[in-house]
Amino acid sequence: MSSAAAARVRLVEIGKRYSGTTALDNVSVVVAGGTVHGLVGANGAGKSTLGKIIGGVIRPDDGQLFVDDRQVRYTSPREARIDGIATISQELSPMPHMSVIESVYFGIEPRRFGLVQWRQMRRQYEKLISLWGFELDGNAKVGMLRTADKQKTEILRAVAADARVIVMDEPTSSLTSVETKTLHRMIRTLREGGRTIVYVSHFLDEVLELADTVTVLRSGHLVRTAPVAEETEESLVAGMFGAAAAAEHFEKPRNLTTPVVLDVSGLHRKGVLRDISLQIRSGEIVGLAGLVGSGRSELARAISGADPIDGGTIAVDGTARAIRSPADAMAAGMAFVPESRKDDGLFLELSVAANTTFADLRSVASRLGILRLALERAKTSSLLKLLSVEPPVPSMKTANLSGGNQQKLMFARWMLRGPRVLILDEPTRGVDVAARAAIHRLINNLAAEGSAVLLISSEIEEVLGLAHRVLVMRRGSITREFGADPPLDAVMEAAFGLGGRTIE
Repeated sequence: MSSAAAARVRLVEIGKRYSGTTALDNVSVVVAGGTVHGLVGANGAGKSTLGKIIGGVIRPDDGQLFVDDRQVRYTSPREARIDGIATISQELSPMPHMSVIESVYFGIEPRRFGLVQWRQMRRQYEKLISLWGFELDGNAKVGMLRTADKQKTEILRAVAADARVIVMDEPTSSLTSVETKTLHRMIRTLREGGRTIVYVSHFLDEVLELADTVTVLRSGHLVRTAPVAEETEESLVAGMFGAAAAAEHFEKPRNLTTPVVLDVSGLHRKGVLRDISLQIRSGEIVGLAGLVGSGRSELARAISGADPIDGGTIAVDGTARAIRSPADAMAAGMAFVPESRKDDGLFLELSVAANTTFADLRSVASRLGILRLALERAKTSSLLKLLSVEPPVPSMKTANLSGGNQQKLMFARWMLRGPRVLILDEPTRGVDVAARAAIHRLINNLAAEGSAVLLISSEIEEVLGLAHRVLVMRRGSITREFGADPPLDAVMEAAFGLGGRTIE
């Protein structure tokens, strides 16, 4: 690693607006060189926007940005990267058709006489992953990687560029606990080497553990910047929301006798899923626990028609259905909220209204198939208000919503249809405490109205808190079943394969 001088970043009276909505208002922050500076706030508070301004991803409407007391006006991430600033976005954006090695060294490839030196680049890559402890096939296509490996690709890309400032927006949201520890070790090493890290996260314990200084934002305004030593999780939450958010408890029905809504039998896909069978009753939330790579997301995608299967049956309300595509799943009464809202969930360039109604256009179209815009806006507005999506503007571009509000928007879409089966893959990934609580209430309410819910989450506490039953997956199979509120250590032992295969 080179010894580039630590860069100091100063933001002065920064303002940013989207469609009349203020994302940032008169925000001034100083990021000291060679430190880890945390940015925290509720979804929509402006923390990601501030990080993107530093990285040249977006341009502010007001204010000034200084790097080492030199005013800069980046018009693109490339300009910022040339200046030594790299950004790891919450919404991953590596080039899908490139290999991992090509993506990591894109724009900084070793060349001779204008030709890329592939052998040298591969040696550099092997040295890089050996140094940082990530296991990642350099020849794999980025577009085929799971979300966690895309995250690692972006992290390695920033490190390979030898950036003086690295903006990390929710960098651990899709990493395992082991990978998170590796990243934390990387961050500490980078700081010791003089790098400046801007760390945007909704995991307050991580911010308190890693950061030297933390800035709290609320509704686009600066609350305070303070040394981490002066903060606690409670003080940060109070700053973010004005008062500490109380944890909610949901009553869980025992021994449900309601009809079986989803019945999966003998589902398999070569090399991915092995003889999966499960049932979910009306009003039941079944949690799917397991390590990253255990097959949880693959099972969700297979049931919902996003990925093909080699055999097995899927029945909804007692009727066997041929689920060969998402359209087949929708026709059977299924709804799927995928792991990546950017890649699989939303049309970010379209309006909020278009994203809300596209799964049920018949409800807002005339008999001749003509879209009734006034009705679309009215239905969308009603759902946005019901789910507390901010701002509740149907015409707003979806990309301009915060991550938590985008996540709520995917629920709004399916609420138009009243799904019989709701499949949720990481429904609270990358959202803050308040948005998480709102989504949890929504999941519980949909189950209470009769939906059968399959819940996947890497956060085992979330699964245990919501699920009426818990299934554990390992290596493409369901290996354990628990009732409501099982011991955390028992579930984790099952996820790691301790104690053999038993169904309780």
